[in-house]
Amino acid sequence: MSADTSPKKTPLHEVHEDLGAHLVDFAGYLMPLRYASETAEHQAVRTGAGLFDLSHMGEIFLSGPGAGATLDYALVGNLSPMPVGKARYTMICGQDGGVLDDLIVYRLADETWMVVANAANKDVVRDALAERAANFEAAVDDRSASYALIALQGPRSQAILEGMTGAPLADLRYYAILADRVAGVDALIARTGYTGEDGFELFVDAADAVPLWKALAAVDGVVPAGLSARDTLRLEAGMPLYGNELTAETTPFEAGLGRVVKLDKPGDFVGKTALAAQAQTPPGRRLVGLVARGRRAPRKGYQVVTSGGTPCGVVTSGAPSPTLGTPIAMAYLDSGVEETDLAVDVRGRQEPVDVVTLPFYKRS
Repeated sequence: MSADTSPKKTPLHEVHEDLGAHLVDFAGYLMPLRYASETAEHQAVRTGAGLFDLSHMGEIFLSGPGAGATLDYALVGNLSPMPVGKARYTMICGQDGGVLDDLIVYRLADETWMVVANAANKDVVRDALAERAANFEAAVDDRSASYALIALQGPRSQAILEGMTGAPLADLRYYAILADRVAGVDALIARTGYTGEDGFELFVDAADAVPLWKALAAVDGVVPAGLSARDTLRLEAGMPLYGNELTAETTPFEAGLGRVVKLDKPGDFVGKTALAAQAQTPPGRRLVGLVARGRRAPRKGYQVVTSGGTPCGVVTSGAPSPTLGTPIAMAYLDSGVEETDLAVDVRGRQEPVDVVTLPFYKRS
């Protein structure tokens, strides 16, 4: 008998159906692409508050006296000095320096850490962490199936959440986490997100996902938002997406994220030799932002060309920007290419673009 390859459902699946969401297979899960207007959902996050189901993400716990040392060896960041209650953006790389996934790591207690992985890569991350933990006093436990993850993002998110919890949210800094109750359920409350706005990510028991979602959605002005809005929000904020800007064939330095690689941390780590060599050599390509002069949006996979039509790069992500009112994209350009007189080949037609510094949007 063949294995069941049908998409999995998150604990909020029936809620999405009741809301009339357009559901798609994303990373092996049935996820809401949009509920009504993706532009309205995007604008709700920029101006008020949007509600996202992120329960497809992976939650992998490391515990034990050697958990911090395991993460220092397994990941490119220097995690062990991080205080309890803090979080850090980092990556897990192969020996060749290629990115296996980008991660957020939370320190929940002295010997307890939570690694949040992208849905498509969580098995790869879990297996790599287990293999790399072999010589350390650390246990690796994939608890993804037990957790739901709900994100409340936007400038109103703190005020909304304060009406449902006694947690000191005003004191919770960006990239920090605490445990408390929200709308009557136990939650890990993290001030993190992937939208370029202030916001929170709430890790709860899968059985508590529906009542928490309904409590948040009942607040006036809170708008459920799907994957389409999440993608345009993160694109405007210049945030990379695994499978687009980051791949196993891409290193952090090529993606302009060399700052997350801590070559000076004590001891060895997986990929250090390759990454140290690349740190001394200009990468063969660089990630840039593109703003289209016309109305046709560059899309993933489209070629960037010179004024003479010579291919010189490739678009990794692109879409019309609801905030800026013009098409934008991220793309890899070959080293040495002049950043003027460039265009994107949009179905055989060269559409002029301007190269800009990322991010496209930054909240005030």
